[in-house]
Amino acid sequence: METSAIDQVRAGEFASETTYLNTASCGLLPRRAVEAVRRLADECAAGVRAGAGSFDSVDAARAGFARIAGVAPTRVAVGSSVATHVGLIAASLPPGAEVLAPTGEFASVVSPFAVRGDLRMRYVPLAGLAEAVRPGTALVAFSAVQSADGRVAGLEAVREAAAAHGARTLLDASQSAGWLPLDAGAYDYTVTGGFKFLLSPRGASFLTVTEDAQENLPALHAGWVAAEDRWNSTYGPVGKLAVDARRFDEPVAFLAYHGAEQSLALLNGIGVDAVHAHATGLAARFREGLASLGHEAVPGTSAIVAVPGLGGREPALSAAGVMVSARAGNLRAAFHLYNTEADVDHALDVLSG
Repeated sequence: METSAIDQVRAGEFASETTYLNTASCGLLPRRAVEAVRRLADECAAGVRAGAGSFDSVDAARAGFARIAGVAPTRVAVGSSVATHVGLIAASLPPGAEVLAPTGEFASVVSPFAVRGDLRMRYVPLAGLAEAVRPGTALVAFSAVQSADGRVAGLEAVREAAAAHGARTLLDASQSAGWLPLDAGAYDYTVTGGFKFLLSPRGASFLTVTEDAQENLPALHAGWVAAEDRWNSTYGPVGKLAVDARRFDEPVAFLAYHGAEQSLALLNGIGVDAVHAHATGLAARFREGLASLGHEAVPGTSAIVAVPGLGGREPALSAAGVMVSARAGNLRAAFHLYNTEADVDHALDVLSG
């Protein structure tokens, strides 16, 4: 059942010219985000700004993400990509440390550890991730929702297993934050790209760090933006880094963050619980329709639906105006607040042809 808030936002903020079911690749930008980016670009072109953007917008985006993540803004660092955040965490591990991850995990979550060459990487099937944590495991790195097929990890079981063995946890929420409720404080680290279900321009990403984990994380990207006093730290070595997670900030792409400020405010205005009910309801309708056509989707209740072996149908769907993606041989469709039952039915009609 659609909520009035979602109806209003869909009508006022989105203008897709396709049946857009590809948020797992890139979310649609709401009008307010587009307007904020355009306004900043125009100001920069006209020379009416003292700088390239506003840290007020950056910090508003930080606070907006913190609200979605269920943590204080002081635990959120901003940056440009998941891989860069993960690289920071990889640099904190001692040589020989064991990193446990699911088989087929997204490259940005595991590659920064693997390329070091002196860490012990161990991969196991997602379903057995919690059981695979053992004494000596330093870190469990995994996505809340798998990019390739939309499977949702056993979050509580992994957290409990990691705690029992003294392992830290790194959760990638890029395919879940915005539709699946997130308790970032339950993990040592979370990383999230903003350009998918958070509906933000590419170039905005978020790292959360518990206060305990902050003690061991090196501030490798330390520049004046990570200083406690930004504007009095622009020359020479930074005298004092920020006392909270802001010390891990990267220099930001202001255009992305001016847009992210607006997109995150929109999501918080609706509420992730409402988006979750809406998106997973549409995904369930799609799974039922697929079954009626003889196609078995990956089971579950995720807002991302994958159909093994059907990835070859992506070009035909695209030609019919249905935007999906092919990943690891799967046809992948993702549902968000701007989608409707009519979108589901259109995609099913094309697949039935």
